[in-house]
Amino acid sequence: MHAFFSHGCDRFSLAGLLVMAVVTAAHAGPTPAMTLDRAPFGTTPDGQRVERFTLANRHGMRVQVMTYGATITTIDAPDSSGHVADIVLGFPTLDGYTRDSARGGLFFGATVGRVANRIANGAFVLDGQTYHIPRTEGTNALHGGRRGFDKHVWTVENTGITASSASVTLQLVSPNGDEGFPGTLTTHVTFSLNDGNELSLHYTATTDRPTVVNLTNHSYFNLGGEGSGSIENEVLQVNAGTFTPIDAKSLPLGTVVSVAGTALDFRTPHRIGERLRDPDPQMMYPHGYDQNWVVNGQLSRAPVPAARLWDPASGRVLDVLTTQPGLQVYTSNALDGSYVGPSGHAYRQTDAVALETQHYPDSPHHPDFPSIELRPGQTYDETTLYRVGVQPAPHPRP
Repeated sequence: MHAFFSHGCDRFSLAGLLVMAVVTAAHAGPTPAMTLDRAPFGTTPDGQRVERFTLANRHGMRVQVMTYGATITTIDAPDSSGHVADIVLGFPTLDGYTRDSARGGLFFGATVGRVANRIANGAFVLDGQTYHIPRTEGTNALHGGRRGFDKHVWTVENTGITASSASVTLQLVSPNGDEGFPGTLTTHVTFSLNDGNELSLHYTATTDRPTVVNLTNHSYFNLGGEGSGSIENEVLQVNAGTFTPIDAKSLPLGTVVSVAGTALDFRTPHRIGERLRDPDPQMMYPHGYDQNWVVNGQLSRAPVPAARLWDPASGRVLDVLTTQPGLQVYTSNALDGSYVGPSGHAYRQTDAVALETQHYPDSPHHPDFPSIELRPGQTYDETTLYRVGVQPAPHPRP
């Protein structure tokens, strides 16, 4: 295990090369490099039609994105034997997503905004004026209020296909006062899959008044396959030497501290379950992992390595690269068996891990954190890249 990760971040780029070597040989022939399909995906309870787009390449990777919530519903990817499985949790029909939204939402695969993560007391001050956001998690405003970006039907802005990539761009116009936020915010998210098994999420947003914005995607990953059980044996490495500790309400204390000597030290790879039950209050408050790590290497606008997830059983590897300064790792602590996925299996705690690239939680209350303020004439512009590969577990030495 450690040999695979021994060079840390320098090895992040190998996943794409490894998968190409395996799957190119397995899928040789005249198969088209990229395909893009568009189809209806049901109607919301209030009568809005939803579409789903399928982006696929010749290596067996397929991504499905729907207009409801700008949501990733499927990521099919081959394992080290060429077997393809869906590596994100979700539902077989639109009804599952709208029922989840009606319950408050666990944000399966959704684009989260206008402000992802938590805002303390559901209020913040901008330019001397106080704005109030609906409190959806105790006294916190979580993931954009009662009807955040995940609960809207987005507009299809455009689609595109080339010899090496397929993409769809979705747009949402959030009016001034939406969920209490100031300014009309126009947001675009482009989902793009290439022939190197890389899924890119490019976010842009502009506003007509000063506002705040923090966007992320909330896919729940299980590299063993949707419905395959716990991810405790999957191996995680996080490119971060510090994190923002939280209080009992899962709000940041406002400090940035070292991960050294804590259950949050993933600078070298560890099984997710190895320290999941550590008695540290940081683990006990959220009943698992649900903290923000400070991503190393934010020196350019090009995405930098944030995390690597590896499933020794299937051999699948997921590299996460981003321009965002933070990474929220969440071990699906709220899954309680009341959701059933396409496999017919109920989802329970630790059945997936979310790797949410974003700015830090509760940023408006912590001036030392990277700002999430956006003003007229500025463009919010962030990219996250999910690179899928394979790396079989090493054979034991004789």
